[in-house]
Amino acid sequence: MPWNPSEIPDQSGRVAVITGANSGIGFKAARHLAAKGATVIMACRNLEKARAARARLPADANVRIVELDLGSQASVKKAAEEILAEYPRLDLLLNNAGIMWLEEGRTEDGFERQFGINHLGHFTLTALLLPALRDVVGSRIVTVSSIAHRAGRIHFDNIHLDGQYGRQRAYAQAKLANLMFAVELDRRLQRAGAQTRSLACHPGIASTNLAGPGIAEETPLGIGRVVRWLWPLMTQSAEKGAWPTLYAATAPQAEGGHYYGPARLKEAVGPPREARPRRYAMDPEKGQRLWALSESLTGQHFP
Repeated sequence: MPWNPSEIPDQSGRVAVITGANSGIGFKAARHLAAKGATVIMACRNLEKARAARARLPADANVRIVELDLGSQASVKKAAEEILAEYPRLDLLLNNAGIMWLEEGRTEDGFERQFGINHLGHFTLTALLLPALRDVVGSRIVTVSSIAHRAGRIHFDNIHLDGQYGRQRAYAQAKLANLMFAVELDRRLQRAGAQTRSLACHPGIASTNLAGPGIAEETPLGIGRVVRWLWPLMTQSAEKGAWPTLYAATAPQAEGGHYYGPARLKEAVGPPREARPRRYAMDPEKGQRLWALSESLTGQHFP
């Protein structure tokens, strides 16, 4: 039988950090984990939206909200400090938040914003939270990639795409980086003899607000409005889009270094199963090169 969230084991006593937990896949994951007894830390940029999301969860759910702007390395560091001060032991880190298909722009640290938010923000957050995870039996780090990674490559000599920017090119590069990071992290965790494992997943084509409220205004000729109208007709729900994340985070059979996504229509929809990453993403030499570049850009080194 296909996997579904009813198979999530009891999460009582476990602590899960979820980025972007106020909407879409992150919110659905938070709801399921909290329902199974986990303490959920909703790490979100917009506190007002996070509080509104919290109000939609059961009142007795054990939920904490932490402000996190992945576009600011300073905010990432502050959020990590706040989390570790209250929770020195973590069981799950779901690197879920992201942006998609936006006009060219930079983060406050000068990074191309899709790469800076989707990858570098999570790179730093993971490094800072890893001491609370690495010796915890059964702990996992799950990073959300995308089927769009298949169209990407890492522009090592022009990572911010100066003079080469395109919305899809930048997004594909960022989501490829998410997958490469998850795989390379697991290689390093295994070599270090750590207890935690790193996994990757993707939601297929899910109807979420990942592109952000400004997509209709930020796409030429207002095409974003057309995309938003058609999107629900072409996709599966955010609920089902969250299943690969939940599978990677909780299923006993999910393995470190592996990649999970929907089972049907070339991984667009359906229940979760092991997905097929692009060969480029699994290349150890490229993974090491991306790791070194990420350390150089952020100044953050893993323990």
